[in-house]
Amino acid sequence: MPRILIVEDDDHIRTALRLMFEGEGFVVDDAPTGEIGVALFTRMSADVAIVDLMLPGITGFETCLALRATSDIPIVIVSARDETADVVLGLESGADDYVTKPFVPEELLARVKAHLRRRPDKSTNAFTMGHLKVIPDEGVVRDGDGNELHLTSTEFRLLTDLASVNGRVLSREDLLERVWGYDYFGDSRLVDVHIRRLRTKIEPDPANPLFLVTVRGTGYKLVL
Repeated sequence: MPRILIVEDDDHIRTALRLMFEGEGFVVDDAPTGEIGVALFTRMSADVAIVDLMLPGITGFETCLALRATSDIPIVIVSARDETADVVLGLESGADDYVTKPFVPEELLARVKAHLRRRPDKSTNAFTMGHLKVIPDEGVVRDGDGNELHLTSTEFRLLTDLASVNGRVLSREDLLERVWGYDYFGDSRLVDVHIRRLRTKIEPDPANPLFLVTVRGTGYKLVL
């Protein structure tokens, strides 16, 4: 059974989420603060986490950073804050997805299940980008010395899905469906922030990318 960590200070929302996910067969750990959530995760690692931003004590941003420091599990932020700065900061803190309150519980459930279904495209052969080697079968990227680069599952899926289309441009909508695993009118900020984060890890000069290229007005492509 999948295990989910819910970090939410609103008792009613936390209880409702617990009941919904338990009813879907999840093992649920829930916490009213970020400190308790991180401690729970340290003792019993989850498969996916839901984190509110406005928490007492350490913030949701700090909670995401703490979880991401030790794990690449999918993290979904759920927050009433929907300003672009908050969304971008949440994603830059390591979250994979961002859902604004009020939300439809069934949509949140569908998103969580989609994240758990995601797997790198293992039909893509290993390929190189400069001194980096991407090995989809192993789910890793290694540098010229054989050291593994730390990519989140979302970043790795972005990379392998772009590689699988042999240089074709994928729109933001294509990437939302392929990488995030759900077909909806999604928030393109999810794609843009993750592309930016991925560039900082794979590009010699992220400000002038050689491999992960923007095609203005269309989307992104991987140049190999």
